[in-house]
This record gives sequence, structure tokens and C-alpha cells, in this order.
Amino acid sequence: MDTRRKKMHELQRMADRVCVLILNTDLPAIDIEIEKNKVREHCLELYPDREWLYDIIYESRFDRLWEQFREEFVEE
Repeated sequence: MDTRRKKMHELQRMADRVCVLILNTDLPAIDIEIEKNKVREHCLELYPDREWLYDIIYESRFDRLWEQFREEFVEE
């Protein structure tokens, strides 16, 4: 497997990890934001001219999961 493909798989594993943190932990939002930023940085490393790619694929997924499964944990 070439280096670029390995980095793409790493990006997917990182994103999957964030999803697991949202779904299966009570980790505070700030800690999940830190992990999301790591995914964003890795995505920009692979695709420096396509920041929208992260927003469309990953950020929207993270937001959806947060709204569905963690919204009750958000303090009002």
C-alpha cells in the first residue's frame, strides 16, 4: 500500500474514532472538539486545497451524530 493510501486510511480511522467518542463516551465537548481538529488537520494535510472536503464529509457527520446522540448532554 502506498503512503498516500495509508494516510487516507489513517484519516478514516481518526474520523471513526471521533464517531465512537461521540456515541459511546461521556467525554466533554471540548475534548471531542480537539479530536475533530486533529481529523481536520490531517484532512488538510492530504488535501490542502480542499478544506470543504472535511466540512462536507466529516464535520457534517460529527454534527449529525452529536445532535442525535449527545444533544441531551449539552447544558442549556
